[in-house]
Amino acid sequence: MKPLVTAVPRTVWMLGFVSLFMDLSSEIIHALLPLFLTTTLGVSVAIVGAIDGVAEATASITKVFSGYISDRIGKRRPLILMGYGLAALTKPLFALAGTAPVVLGARFADRIGKGLRGAPRDALVADVTPAEIRGKAFGLRQSLDTIGAFAGPLLAVGLMVVFTNDIRSVFWFATIPAAIAVLLVVVGIEDAKPIGDGEPVRPPIRFVDLKRLARPFWELVFVGVVFTLARFSEAFLILKANAEGLPLALAPLVLVAMNIIYALGAYPAGKLSDRVSARAILAAGMTCLIFADLALAILHGIGGAFVGIGLWGAHMALTQGLFAKLVADNSAPELRGSAYGLFNLTTGFTMLLASVIAGVVWDRFGADATFFVGGAFALLAMVLLFVRRGPKARARELPGER
Repeated sequence: MKPLVTAVPRTVWMLGFVSLFMDLSSEIIHALLPLFLTTTLGVSVAIVGAIDGVAEATASITKVFSGYISDRIGKRRPLILMGYGLAALTKPLFALAGTAPVVLGARFADRIGKGLRGAPRDALVADVTPAEIRGKAFGLRQSLDTIGAFAGPLLAVGLMVVFTNDIRSVFWFATIPAAIAVLLVVVGIEDAKPIGDGEPVRPPIRFVDLKRLARPFWELVFVGVVFTLARFSEAFLILKANAEGLPLALAPLVLVAMNIIYALGAYPAGKLSDRVSARAILAAGMTCLIFADLALAILHGIGGAFVGIGLWGAHMALTQGLFAKLVADNSAPELRGSAYGLFNLTTGFTMLLASVIAGVVWDRFGADATFFVGGAFALLAMVLLFVRRGPKARARELPGER
């Protein structure tokens, strides 16, 4: 009998700590960036949404090419190092920015770095992890990543006190954890065995090879796209809390609250996904997002805003690691990097559309309307998740389910 493997590989732990430090750096900046743009640089909320959407779409496009290259050369580490290195180099640009285009340029380059590392990193997690604990491994990496995501905004609050609300000085501090993340990649990350046991690997992204990504993968992409329409940038959560009375210096607490719940829930949700229906977990995540949007639209005041922010974190915990696991479950190992790239390309463009819509609705109809629209998209995603189980598919589970 084959022994049950329960230990998460060292490479996954190290990738988690790399993500932790880079997210610590990025979230110090992102926690303050929406207010830096609107108060210091004087841009509109619609522009904030467009900058965030363009940045995320850029990351998604880059993931297609990085995933393809990592499949072709059979190595993940070089692209992971390039991605984290480029992201670290962009951090000083935020501190130096004097106009919105400079911020856009910095976000653009930073997200190229994210795109370079994202698909190869997720593929490496899948490469080194046995299938029976894949959800656990992705949940662990996501949880460590999210610890950095809530520690960063918390540190930003303290730094705003230390630097007497000087946002640029806080941005300069963010360069330190970014450098640590790059160092950890250099000394602590190794590639898995050559893909295909050393056999030459043909370029996977050709028309004929895309046919090898079967229908279950493309069904998963469809679900991801519809769901992403309901999810716009977390920048809108920060702006909402500030509009409800949260002081500028405490604005990073929005991401602290969201990411504490995200971090606490991601690992248990990942472990659970190794044993129970993917459909049930996705439905729970969509339900959390619906209630998050309703709370943000209906419950006014700082307290009401934080109820919605907490539910937003819960939906992230239930869905983000699960999607990463399902991509791996529904793609061949030699096509895994490309599969992550294609999934992130489609959802990334959808995120751009969602953020632009949110910004325009906010400017024209107000914050409450923005969250009502988000809730409507989340409800649509929930309906489609179950409508897909027609008479011929009633006995069939969502791709990746057991």
